[in-house]
Amino acid sequence: MPGENLSRDEARERAALLSVDGYDVSLDLRSAVVGDGDSKGGAPRTFRSVTTIRFRCNEPGASSFADLIAPGVTSVSLNGRDLDPGQVFDGARIALEDLAAENELVVDAQCAYSRTGEGLHRFVDPEDGEVYLYTQYEPADSRRVFANFEQPDLKAPYRFEVRAPEGWTVWSNGVGEQADGVWKFAETKPISTYITCVVAGPYHYVTDSYTRTFEDGTKLEIPLGALCRKGLAPHFDADDVFLITKQGLDFFHDHFDHPYPFGKYDQAFVPEYNLGAMENPGLVTFREEYIFRGKVTQASYEARANVILHEMAHMWFGDLVTMEWWDDLWLKESFADFMGTFGAVGATRFTDAWITFANRRKAWAYRADQLPSTHPVTADIHDLEDAKLNFDGITYAKGASVLKQLVAYVGQDAFLEGARRYFKRHAYGNTRLGDLLSVLGETSGRDMSAWARAWLQTAGVNSLTPQVLLDPAGRVAELAVVQEAPESHPEERPHRVAVGLYRRTPEGALERYARVETDVEGPRTVVAELAGAEAPELVLVNDDDLTYCKIRFDETSLATLRERLGALTDPLARALCWSALWNLTRDALLPARDFVGLVLRFAGRESDIGVLQMLHAWANSALEYYAAPQWRETGAELLAEGALRELRAAEPGSEHQLAWARFFATAAFAEPDLKLLTDLLDGTSGIDGLEVDQELRWAFLEPLAAHGAADESVLAAELARDDTASGKRHQVRCLASRPSAAVKAQAWAQVVESEALSNALVEATIAGFGQPSQRELTAPYAQKYFAAIERVWRERSIQIGMDVVRGLFPALQDRPETLQATDAWLAAHRDAAPALRRLVLEARDDLARALRAQACDAAAIAG
Repeated sequence: MPGENLSRDEARERAALLSVDGYDVSLDLRSAVVGDGDSKGGAPRTFRSVTTIRFRCNEPGASSFADLIAPGVTSVSLNGRDLDPGQVFDGARIALEDLAAENELVVDAQCAYSRTGEGLHRFVDPEDGEVYLYTQYEPADSRRVFANFEQPDLKAPYRFEVRAPEGWTVWSNGVGEQADGVWKFAETKPISTYITCVVAGPYHYVTDSYTRTFEDGTKLEIPLGALCRKGLAPHFDADDVFLITKQGLDFFHDHFDHPYPFGKYDQAFVPEYNLGAMENPGLVTFREEYIFRGKVTQASYEARANVILHEMAHMWFGDLVTMEWWDDLWLKESFADFMGTFGAVGATRFTDAWITFANRRKAWAYRADQLPSTHPVTADIHDLEDAKLNFDGITYAKGASVLKQLVAYVGQDAFLEGARRYFKRHAYGNTRLGDLLSVLGETSGRDMSAWARAWLQTAGVNSLTPQVLLDPAGRVAELAVVQEAPESHPEERPHRVAVGLYRRTPEGALERYARVETDVEGPRTVVAELAGAEAPELVLVNDDDLTYCKIRFDETSLATLRERLGALTDPLARALCWSALWNLTRDALLPARDFVGLVLRFAGRESDIGVLQMLHAWANSALEYYAAPQWRETGAELLAEGALRELRAAEPGSEHQLAWARFFATAAFAEPDLKLLTDLLDGTSGIDGLEVDQELRWAFLEPLAAHGAADESVLAAELARDDTASGKRHQVRCLASRPSAAVKAQAWAQVVESEALSNALVEATIAGFGQPSQRELTAPYAQKYFAAIERVWRERSIQIGMDVVRGLFPALQDRPETLQATDAWLAAHRDAAPALRRLVLEARDDLARALRAQACDAAAIAG
């Protein structure tokens, strides 16, 4: 990634000097379907991009630069003066000297189609040979498609013109019209470069409309569209996508008091997408895996609804009002993450979405907030590489958790009124932290600076533990909440919490009988209102999940959960307890085998399907990373036996049965279990109500391949049965998972030594390469990893670099020698790119945590 970075200081200097009046961008995409593969000599396949930028300079005579990453530039003209591309273009920047007060820059370039999901991605569908294009830019890849000023605070209106192959349809942010093979799009509102968008190809397109009449009688009509590849059209449930979209638009109009500002609302489900989705105004892009080819649980539909609402919230938080620089990325992502769940609960059928938030999203935040790379919600982003890595659990899930806590602190009405004023005051502009705090201070009547210092400007997660003293009569004499902070981030924060007391009913259920909301401040807070209450069997210190903290338990509460976790009747309380137990496991305070035992004992009684699927993932992680090596085989047997038992006991045809079937596939390793999977695939055996559709077939085939029970010919036959883009990804993953030294060598070479694979197939190969049952096979690659990563980071795109550095770290070589090798690399590469060092430091921390947890688990054996 040489020369492609942009520092915050450079961006600030350019923003102080320039303002942009508008862009005209003309793309000729007819080359997308010409010939096979890339052009001769290994050069990339390119398209013509002609950009005209009208901008002003407040210091005539000054110099600046425009951004462009392209294989070649045909011509550059500044204010009618032709410039020599060889002199002014260095591969990433176009030097601009002697600027006038008003300027016009015209750049004619040959830009490259992408195979990494960055810029203009080109995908050839193996099912029918059709070509599909889409753009993805955040944080700074629009410069791979057209020349621009690539920073969020130089907003401008855009007019796009696209020449496309015959028979194609083209979409962009504005409404388009086609004439003589050229698509021309309406000028956009002032927006940032990273949310402009073009999607082109023979996509399947479905339309609908949304209408709303406001109190003053004005009427808003929004054309709706949804598109996907033709091969996915039979599976595309566009009606449900439109239902969630309309419910979301109603909800946000009710609460934001600012009409949707970007005209139409298209949603494109695109192939080989690196992200979940992207909030391009008028043309939101999603990964096509949100179109379900087989049976999935309601958790999958809820996840899709959450993403739809998350991206929709961005139309206001992020697109209408945009952060000035990536330091304040949270101003859009934290809000959108919060609003995705807030809207799902308030507007859709997914009324239990806060349970998913507590159980799944917060787990992401807790992990990120304990890494050495943790940072405040308002981060210190020096450059674009920093920005790329900060799309993390802090910016999204912790930020959303903090906003949830803020709602409890200032009240929902004050919070939403602050949002409304924020939109009106800063529409089409850029903001910083202080702009939001100002309006929240106005609407809440509170001084927001202390809250912001504690929650937005410091890092780390606090732990809250109950202390219960009983009087001689067996009632609560004193109940206190003890707050602890890690040494690395010693900030103790104000927490608005609910403390719940639980005990058994005569019927044996574990239910809450007392609840108090209180403010926890400092190291110890006494909850006076609970004095005199009957003795609890369980104290839940963050009941209802109001704050962001790690929940701990007193001895009595932990003993109660060990025996009666399944008797907890409230699903949110149960989810919070599971999350707390998982954090205890990760923190080496609860042996991994104990956590696995709790899952085996109580998961079968879990009613919330999302929580159940999270428990399955955690149980696998506990066994693979946190269990003592000498117990792994025993633990694997117990998990496989338990999964099969629950699979057979589940209601036929239910989503719980499907979840247990998938979990059983991940746990299966013994010959009888592998034979059952084989029999289910070929139809010689069956389980009442379980439909083995194509997606489930691939889920069964991966463990068979990983354990040597399905060879290359079996996988080839399955691909012939499912000769689609999805089928190809599954096959590649299964091929790389086979237990052979030659297979591992080939997979390594394809990912590390070659650029032949697309981003999606790189991801699939990495996923197959690292199998927990193949630690010995992959051991030789630990040394190769450290020898290769700096070169990979230097030569490959940042997305592929991240995939390789994260995905191939030798985490399964979980022994002190691997930790020492990691430390040696870090010591010898102090001058390596900071983003690369961050990724290695994070992987090192995960490994060190695993070793501590294994020691805890081994001590349980010795005990």
